[in-house]
Formats: sequence, structure tokens, C-alpha cells
Amino acid sequence: MSSLTGIWPSSPIAPSDPVTERVRATWTAGDFGRIATGYAAGAADFVTRLDLSQGERVLDVACGTGNLALPAARAGALTTGIDIAPNLISQARSNAAAEGLALRFEVGDAEALPYADGSFDTVVTMFGAMFAARPERAAAELLRVTRRGGRIAMANWTASGFVGRMLRTIVGYVPPPAGAPSVLLWSDEGVVAERLAGAERIECVRRRITFDYPCSPRETVRLFREWYGPTVRAFAALDERGRTLLERDLVSLWSEHNHASENETRVESEYLEVIAIR
Repeated sequence: MSSLTGIWPSSPIAPSDPVTERVRATWTAGDFGRIATGYAAGAADFVTRLDLSQGERVLDVACGTGNLALPAARAGALTTGIDIAPNLISQARSNAAAEGLALRFEVGDAEALPYADGSFDTVVTMFGAMFAARPERAAAELLRVTRRGGRIAMANWTASGFVGRMLRTIVGYVPPPAGAPSVLLWSDEGVVAERLAGAERIECVRRRITFDYPCSPRETVRLFREWYGPTVRAFAALDERGRTLLERDLVSLWSEHNHASENETRVESEYLEVIAIR
């Protein structure tokens, strides 16, 4: 499996780490909120399945603009969201304020979470912590901040699903650094068990989530090209011919998987739902 870390979000340890600045620059490019709205319904379903209790302490790692944190707060959980990108945290705070939800959002690193051991009952992460540059460290942090008997709930793109294919298409044009682990290894149940070995029990289920955008597949690719930080970075790394070819391949992929009319985009992608009991 090809490694996919090079152009994708990671969570380095120290603020002075140059990888941190590269990641921050990636996610402050564009406007991820425009992308996140396309699968907000599926994110809310993910939270609903957790059946959160009133007052349950929940941490959303790599929270983005709040796709998990907001429905968790609506369910009555005491929710905190953390992300490496200040612009995403700003949007998440605005989204919470618009709904009158009281929850905490802060800038931070998935590989060095600023919380005491066992601070949370449930730690969630959807298509977030899986992109950490050092997955073993991110996994250790997820375990560390979860109380004994608590749970970790992850959503990780699978290698065979639509997004897995999209990521492989991109790295076919913009290769990652040599030796970087593939982010898609988080969809391998054996790898998950190894990384979360400190858990008492792990259950994995393959599920599907829908991207839904009110525009054609070609316009959706342009949406990602303009507003989704990692795609912005990939296109910026290519010459004009490379950009043309990558856009062609992405339009073909989105069109092939589109279940809506030609003027709308509705694409399903498989992910691995991981529930680990600490």
C-alpha cells in the first residue's frame, strides 16, 4: 500500500517542528467548512450510535469545524474539541455560538494532547487522528486521555472505499516522503489492534457515509481543489499539465461514483468504525 502521509494532515509533537507549520499551512488554506457540510448528516449518525449520556465527558480529536463535537453537545455531553488549525477552531466556535451550544474548542496537537490522564469518558475522531504523522503517538494519546472503562470511537477511511481511491489518485501525482506510513493502515483491523493494544476490547464495523453537494461532480472537484487544504496543497505542487491530469482523474472518479443527477453529487464512501473500550 502506498504511503499517504506527505500531503495530508499530521500532528507533530512540538510547535517548533517544521511539520507542524506545514500542516497548519495546509489546513489554513481554503475553507474546510465548505467540505465538512457535505457529510455532516453521516457524522451526526456516528454520534447518535454512541448513545451519549447527559454530562458525559467527550473529547473530539482533530475536530475540524465541529461535525462530531456539535451533535455530541446537542446530546448533552460535556464536549471539548481540539484541532491543529486555528481557522477550523474559529469556525467551530462560530458554529457552536450560532446554535447556543456551550462547549470548548481549542487549538492543539493530536500527538500531544494537553489533558490529564483519564480526563474523558469518550474520545472521538472522524477522519482526523488517522492522518497523524506518527500514528503510534496519536494512538497512545487517545488511550492516555480516556478513563479506564471509557471508549475511543474512530472513523477511518478504508483503502478500498471511494476516499481511499481518491487519496491514492492524488499521491500518484504527489508522492509522500519516503518511509511515511500510509494513513489507510488505520482501516486494517490488525494494525488498529496493534496501535490500540492498551484497550481491553476493540470492535470494528465497516460503514458508509455520504458526501452530498448541490453541484456537479466536476464542480465538486473544483470545490475540493479550491477549499480542501490537502487538495489545495497537492494541486499547488504540480505543474500545469499535472494539474490538468489530476483534475481529469478526480472528475472521472467522482462522476463514476455519483448516484445523483448530473447537476448534483452524491457519493458514498466506506470507512471503518472502531470502538475501543479502555
